[in-house]
Amino acid sequence: MTTSPLFRTPARALTGHMTTICADQLTTTDTRGWAAPVTMAATVFTVVTAEMMPVGLLTPVSGSLQVTEGTAGLTLTVTGVVSALAAPVLPLILGRLDRRLVLVALMLLLGVAGLLSGVAPTFTVLMIARVLMGISLGGVWLLTVGLARRVVPPHAVGPATSLIFSGIGIASVLGIPAGAYVGDLVGWRWAFAAVGLLSLALAGALWMFLPSLAPEKAVRAADVLEVLKIKQVRVGLLLVGLVVTGHFSAYTYVRPLLEQQAHVTPALVGTLLLAYGVAGVLGNFLSGALRPARAMAFIAAGIAVATIAMPFLGATLAGSLVLLMIWGLAYGGTSVSTQAWGHAAAPNAPEASSAVLVGVYNGSIALGAFTGGQVADHVGTTTVTWLPAILATAAVVVVLANRRQRG
Repeated sequence: MTTSPLFRTPARALTGHMTTICADQLTTTDTRGWAAPVTMAATVFTVVTAEMMPVGLLTPVSGSLQVTEGTAGLTLTVTGVVSALAAPVLPLILGRLDRRLVLVALMLLLGVAGLLSGVAPTFTVLMIARVLMGISLGGVWLLTVGLARRVVPPHAVGPATSLIFSGIGIASVLGIPAGAYVGDLVGWRWAFAAVGLLSLALAGALWMFLPSLAPEKAVRAADVLEVLKIKQVRVGLLLVGLVVTGHFSAYTYVRPLLEQQAHVTPALVGTLLLAYGVAGVLGNFLSGALRPARAMAFIAAGIAVATIAMPFLGATLAGSLVLLMIWGLAYGGTSVSTQAWGHAAAPNAPEASSAVLVGVYNGSIALGAFTGGQVADHVGTTTVTWLPAILATAAVVVVLANRRQRG
């Protein structure tokens, strides 16, 4: 049987397929140059930082609002649930609206949500802010996928795509640790408010630097259902569910985990998250050079190894640092690898497949954060790493079984 593109095409090479676009769809101009992809990279950085902010601030948030750490983790759960629902629904209701206008509106909403989080007097108000944030995140992620080919010339699509999604890695390296540092210095509320202000500034930048972006094709519910009939799409979604759910069931609670198991001080949490983020950026580039199936096997195996070892080797600062870097190296390539898998599986339906992928991805974040919270509250925070160990191992089995079936 002929080998599937999923197993013989590197993820970074798949960006070349996105350059097949008519000349009249290229809306970039010499005056804009690279301003559009740079602004989108900053936007991706901001939405990832906003979504993941509770990870570095879970302990102070739970203490300030007088809830358990597992309950505080619901701030990540609700964002993921709303994002998962918004991603497939928004294309159906946006119709022919200019996508630039939509992106600006979504970033304004994110700004309001960030500021509301910063002044939230109760946990309920904070959850309302996170719901608003989830709507914004689902829409931004959906519209970002494939945007590069609409704002730069064909020969620059690959580099522009890498630049835009570098915001994910930069958020891990700078955004999330910075939030932890700010929270430690002046309080968690200022960290959320800072993201809100940055979002408002980016709304203006998007309006200035993005061209008008008419939708290429209206997405119908039938298109989404059609994509789900493709076996490799379903396999990819299963892998996303296993890997992302497992990851966030433990990563959401990494701060209390480090504080309780390795006795890491609050001042060092940001440093450890910084090390995790640096490893994640490296993992992003390593995975991008691999075939999608091989990359997913590497990701799942790395997460499994790191989390299986955490209860035994993570009781010291040095051990936690090494295992977090292995964990970051593995998970860092998840976004680019799952996108590559989805594109290879459904190259003729990019918007519909993106809607499904974004929905499952964010739903998995929500499920992972919720499940981990239940384990942390009822069994103990130090036991949450068993969840990603089990689910990531299952993902390795799925990749290997799927490869044998494809020949």
